[in-house]
Order: sequence, then C-alpha cells, then structure tokens
Amino acid sequence: MASSRQRGRGAGPTPGGATLQDGLVVGSHGRHCVVETPDGERRICHPRGKKSQAVVGDRVQWQASEDEGTIERVLERRNLFYRQDEIRTKSFAANLDQVLILVAAEPEFSEHQLARALIAAEAERIRPVIALNKSDLVEPFARAWARLAPYRHMHYGVLPLSLTASGEVDREALMHQLAGKTTLVLGPSGAGKSTLINLLVPGATALTGEISQALNSGKHTTTTTTWYWVDAERQTALIDSPGFQEFGLHHIEPMQLATLMPDIAAHAGECRFYNCTHLHEPGCGVISQVESAANAGQISATRYKIYSDLFAELSAPKY
Repeated sequence: MASSRQRGRGAGPTPGGATLQDGLVVGSHGRHCVVETPDGERRICHPRGKKSQAVVGDRVQWQASEDEGTIERVLERRNLFYRQDEIRTKSFAANLDQVLILVAAEPEFSEHQLARALIAAEAERIRPVIALNKSDLVEPFARAWARLAPYRHMHYGVLPLSLTASGEVDREALMHQLAGKTTLVLGPSGAGKSTLINLLVPGATALTGEISQALNSGKHTTTTTTWYWVDAERQTALIDSPGFQEFGLHHIEPMQLATLMPDIAAHAGECRFYNCTHLHEPGCGVISQVESAANAGQISATRYKIYSDLFAELSAPKY
C-alpha cells in the first residue's frame, strides 16, 4: 500500500559525507519538485544537474540545502505512465497501481483519446479503470453507456457516476475502487475531474494552489501534477495531471499495438500468418471478427478503425 512504500529510513551519507533522506515526489512543474518526507514535511527540491528526471510518484533520495533541497537519486520505478509525440515525451506519474480515466455523458468524449490512454496503461502493465460521469442525464448517459459496451465486454470495468459536491453514494463507490492504491486521474475538460478530486480530498483546490505557487507556476495550475492523500493514514493516493487532450503513442511499436488492445489481442492468435498486421492479410482472425452488416463479430467496427488509424500513425516515417 502507498503508506508502506512511503515510509523509509534515512539513506545514509553520500561519498562526500552529506546525509541523504528518503522522500516522495508529490508535485512537479518544470525542473522543480515538491518532496514529502516520511513524517509528512514537504520541501521544494531541484534536480542535480541540468535535466529533471523525477516525476510525481517517484521515490527519491534528496539532500537538504538551507530551506530547500537537491534530488540526488531517483529510485527504481515499478512503472512510468507517459505519452510521446513526434517531438517530446510527457511523463505523467510513476509507481502507479491504476489509472482512472474519467469521461462524461456530456460533453461527448473522444473514443480515440480513451483508447490511447488505455493502450498507454496496458504498455506499462498499469490497471485502467473507466468511469462515466453524469448518470443523471438520462438520454446522453444511455448513449455514452452504449458506446462503452465494447470496453465493458473486455476486462475494463466501467463505473457509472453522478458527481456532485455532496455525492456520498459516489464517494463510497469510488473508495471501493481506490482504497489502498495510488491512482492517476485522467479526464478531458468538462468530465468532472476537479469535482471528483474535491469530493474525495476536501481542500484539494487550496492545496493545488499552494503547490503551484511554491513551484512558481502561478495561476497555471493545469500545468502542475499534484499528489493528494485521501486518508489520514496515507494509504490511498490520487494524482491529478493535465494533458489528456493530446495523447501521442510514438513509444509503441506498430506490431506491438494489437497486444495492447484486449479485443484485438483475443483473436490475433487465430491468424494464418504469424506476422499478420490485421489490416489486409487473408486468413486474419481479427478481420473475421470485426462487426459489419453481414457479420456479428466480437470486435466493434469503431474499435477496429481505431486500431487501423493508430497502426498507420505509428508506422509513418519518423523525422
């Protein structure tokens, strides 16, 4: 659980004689981090050297320097959830138990963006959970619920929610999914991500502002990734991070893609050719399972189009 991973002994002296302390990165912006000690104290830290390598969720060893500190070492990660486009890599958080992807009945969510986040989680062996907000909007919710049918048929659970500031029923449902885990919360604008975090972490908005101000990011809180403890025992944690709108997967190899989409992977072993791309080959087990007017297949036409589009994107020449 998060609290047991949080606790640690002093790391001992460096070769130069300075004492290193264990810490957890709970906020980051640019090259600055907020590091939390095992007893709950928080301090601004800067990386050693020119390049920042620590992200929220990292366990680090750091050295005190007056009222701030220096990160000397990032400890080995269990995983790292990130996206990569043609130009840059954006790291969200490390050492996650799961990713909660929050979408809403309104505004209509992008299934392509949802699929990209799920693929990124699968690539790092991080459990994804999908939550659909605004169940009180009957007709829009029914349409969105139907769109998510392929995901409910895979190994993804879809959690229905109606998030309000006083939503005790939804708080109980969420805590059943989140208790004892470190969870990254992702969601497009308007999905209710801020409502969810404020429901579970009273005062979260104020805490975000404090961390943002400490990291010199001013009013641009959307650029700041922040760790929140949900409980006093520090066993359950939420990480709020921006960046859902553009989700590049250039770190995924084209031939790896099918293995990261469970509905495609379920039939990829049925192909005539071992190196089948599932796009045009005869005897393809995937193509034979795609739903159409003439075929009640087990892979939705929308999901297959997402696979085809992503395969083309990842196969394009990289400059």
